[in-house]
Amino acid sequence: MNALLRQAPNILSALRLVAAPIAAYLILRDLDVAALCVFVLAGLSDALDGFLAKRYALTSRFGAWLDPAADKFLMLASFVTLTMEGAVPLWLTVLVIGRDVAIVLGVGAARLLDAPLRLSPLIVGKASTVAQILYIAFVLLQLAADVSVPRLIFAGTAAVTIFTMLSFFAYGYVWLQAVAAGRRAA
Repeated sequence: MNALLRQAPNILSALRLVAAPIAAYLILRDLDVAALCVFVLAGLSDALDGFLAKRYALTSRFGAWLDPAADKFLMLASFVTLTMEGAVPLWLTVLVIGRDVAIVLGVGAARLLDAPLRLSPLIVGKASTVAQILYIAFVLLQLAADVSVPRLIFAGTAAVTIFTMLSFFAYGYVWLQAVAAGRRAA
């Protein structure tokens, strides 16, 4: 297997990392069709890098870090710029970002407390990410088509809120279990 194929998942993740500020720039410039295209291509690259990594066992420690970082950066850039443009409510962006910050802080706190935290993706966390991706894609699609479908936006906002909160509580529960186990072991 050649070196380029072995690095393909990481290259695709790196391209997604680069796509985040490009999508944000396009959103801020009201180039909504282009922003939607970049967002969709980034999503497709995520699916492709996941397929390649699993199908050909092309996983690496660096890739295990880079892939979710690229995903989070794309979502962060999209939520923030769409909020700046008035297309996404500020409270929803704060909720989505707050959940991710809480998870990072929880991991750091677990390390400080020597808690045996094994943080792997939960189904509800993946569902939350899917809801967020579909929501951003739909908001961008509405902007690109210059239409407004308030009921669908409301439903999408509700779905993102519910899944983000469920995910927050699920990861919080995992964290609490790890802290309790750490105290019992000490």
